[in-house]
Amino acid sequence: MTTTENDGRASLAPSAGDRGAERGRSRGTDTDHVQPTGAVAGYRPERTLRLSVELRRQFKRRRTLGIFALMVALPLILIAALQLGASEEAAENNRINLVDVATSSGLNFTLFVLFATTGFFLVVVYALCFGDTVASEAQWGSLRYALATPVPRARLLRQKFYAALVQSVGALLVLAVVAVVAGGIAFGFDDIRTPVGVTLGQGEGMLRLAGMLGYLAVHLLVVGSLAFWFSTITDAPLAAVGGAVFTMFVFAILDQVEQLGAIRDWFPTAEEFAWTDLLQTPVDSGDMFRGVIQSLVYAAIFTALAFRHFSRRDVTS
Repeated sequence: MTTTENDGRASLAPSAGDRGAERGRSRGTDTDHVQPTGAVAGYRPERTLRLSVELRRQFKRRRTLGIFALMVALPLILIAALQLGASEEAAENNRINLVDVATSSGLNFTLFVLFATTGFFLVVVYALCFGDTVASEAQWGSLRYALATPVPRARLLRQKFYAALVQSVGALLVLAVVAVVAGGIAFGFDDIRTPVGVTLGQGEGMLRLAGMLGYLAVHLLVVGSLAFWFSTITDAPLAAVGGAVFTMFVFAILDQVEQLGAIRDWFPTAEEFAWTDLLQTPVDSGDMFRGVIQSLVYAAIFTALAFRHFSRRDVTS
């Protein structure tokens, strides 16, 4: 403090040092709430964008509701088509054909539904669930605001991946459950009868059906993770979904070219129908094991590319 005189009267005025100290104390009250990393006190990255919140957001979307509505409607449409008089001639295929025994029981009908949807319908569903994650946020212009919340980029991408996985697997399960129930009502709850004359009891048939669904859930991760990678590259959800579906269709077409020989065994579509091996007695799991390992490798590569690209991406939308 300094003493000054004004018209003979003494007064006390703060010095420059005192004013600096006061400013330091006032700033100190603000910096007390900042962590050494620069984050505000109380900020926890693991508490941002919880999975339950993301799932609620996704399941309220019309896209998600539409997917699940189709999963419910498709078995009913196929039942109507079979009862209206489907052809009794089975289409030629190098694996077990389930069309000619589709009306034997509800379980047989479920296997037919899986057989009919593996090559196209389920591919589109997985591509839509995964490809519409990040790209839709970018298209809406909300991606940069989510990152500014702040949500760490790796966590945001991880939560988006988990939500898409829950949606796609949930859609697959809904399709199977509706097919079992609706097929059982229409065709009876009997044992599984395969085209080669093998009969499986209901208990064993349900266990093998669970194995088939598990294999499909893993195998379809290839197209899902590919669409997820494309979703981090483009701001157009349709481009991400369409790009993944188109890529899988190209491999499916090339898989028909016999001149490619053993190269076809490394295509992501090589073992898409290997789950039908569970209908054999005894079960030959060689193709299924190869399909699972190959699918996980492809999914890991595409997912790693998605995280790598998104961590370096300049988010402007």
